[in-house]
Amino acid sequence: MAGSVSRGSQLRGGRGRRAMSDINVVPYIDVMLVLLIIFMVAAPLTTPGSIDLPSVAKSQQAKETPISVEVKADKGVKVRDTKSGSERTASMKEVGAIVQQMQAGDATRPVVISADKTVEYDAVLQIMDGLKQQGIARVGLAVKPRT
Repeated sequence: MAGSVSRGSQLRGGRGRRAMSDINVVPYIDVMLVLLIIFMVAAPLTTPGSIDLPSVAKSQQAKETPISVEVKADKGVKVRDTKSGSERTASMKEVGAIVQQMQAGDATRPVVISADKTVEYDAVLQIMDGLKQQGIARVGLAVKPRT
C-alpha cells in the first residue's frame, strides 16, 4: 500500500523528475574563447600573399610636351612653348589667342597653368575661361607635391 501512495503522488504532479528546457551555454562560450585566442595568436604568423604583376614594354607613344602658362603674383602672364622653346609675355585677355597660335595644327596639345600661391583665384579662372573660349580643351593646373 505504501508503494501505491508514492506512485499516486507522481501521477498527480508531485515532485518528480522533469525535463530541463534551458540549454547550458557555458561550454560553448569556453570553446569560442579558446578558438578566438588561437586565431589571435595565429593571425600575425600568416604571411600575406604577394601579387606577381605582369610586365609590358614601354609605350611607343611619344610623351606630349605641354604649353605652359605661368601667372605671376603681379598678374603678369608668360606663355611658354616647351616644344620650340619660345616664350611670350601676354595680358590675361591675349593668352587664349597666343596659346592657339602655339598649338598651330595640333589642337590636342595640353596646356598647363601654373600660378603663384598669392595669385587670386579669379585670375586663374579668367585665363581658363579665355582658353575655353578659344576652343582649347585640354587644360590642367600644375601643382607641387607636399613634402
